Amino acid sequence: MNSVPAIPSGMTAITPHLVCDGAAAAIDFYVQAFGAVEAGRLPGPDGRLMHAMIRIGDAPLMLVDACPEYGAVGPKTLNGSPVTIHLYVADVDATIARAVAAGARVTMPVADMFWGDRYGKLEDPFGHQWSVATHIRDVGPEEINSAMLQACRDS
Repeated sequence: MNSVPAIPSGMTAITPHLVCDGAAAAIDFYVQAFGAVEAGRLPGPDGRLMHAMIRIGDAPLMLVDACPEYGAVGPKTLNGSPVTIHLYVADVDATIARAVAAGARVTMPVADMFWGDRYGKLEDPFGHQWSVATHIRDVGPEEINSAMLQACRDS
């Protein structure tokens, strides 16, 4: 039996690990756009980051430089990513504006959504997809279902 916790202190059971073409620049972007705090980085002998970690709010996020020779490629190499990282913030409008000023591209403008969030989407300069939201009201499952069905009928 192991005497240390299976999940290290300060970590979560699921932690995104992003491959970036320019992980050091990605760290700078996440600091500017999302208020990330750098927790550490481990550069390899060629200067590429072999591992880095930041925190956005209470969530850890790991990063690594693209290393195609070892199969580590980012979304730009793959022409996109099917993964979206969801970020809750206190002010979605201000956060999206900061991200755009730092180089992100809005893919869905911020709007109030039927499920109770003010929500928008963006792509960061490294090709990663983000949805950003501020919870603005509690909505019950029946109301959400009804609003979703109406939204589907309207589209």
